[in-house]
Amino acid sequence: MSKLLATWFYVGLLSPAPGTLGSLAALPFAILLHAVGGFIALLTAVLVVFFIGWWATAEVTHKQLDHDPGMVVIDEVVGQWITLMPLSLVLWWHGSAVTILPWQGLIAGFLLFRLFDILKPWPVSWADRKATPFGVMFDDVLAGLMAACVLTFAGYLAHGGFGG
Repeated sequence: MSKLLATWFYVGLLSPAPGTLGSLAALPFAILLHAVGGFIALLTAVLVVFFIGWWATAEVTHKQLDHDPGMVVIDEVVGQWITLMPLSLVLWWHGSAVTILPWQGLIAGFLLFRLFDILKPWPVSWADRKATPFGVMFDDVLAGLMAACVLTFAGYLAHGGFGG
């Protein structure tokens, strides 16, 4: 069970680029969560899957030399969902149709999260150096938060921010 979850239903066993594939696999789930319950469903899923991911990562990496094997992609799922939370929140807050997340926001969110996850600017790099299951999960939480901030700012500019 832990391997099924840590690899996000075995997506992490695919190659090349299991992290990118894990992030892509997170998108349909985010869309479904948003469609079913809006922002609250996505927020709840982030919290629940974070703790499940922490446990699953601990189980899969127990007594392994590699504390963050490429096959563990549940951390990318959580980070990708965090990136999309502002988009979900704005749509939910304004009472927009919860059945859709705009494709532009999904693509931008995907690209931004991958950028921060791959480049690992501080504090993502700090969390990535933690040789623990929590560190595996937390660096993607931080990458997701950074990507969410940039996505929010980009959305603000794209929709007439600063008097546009």
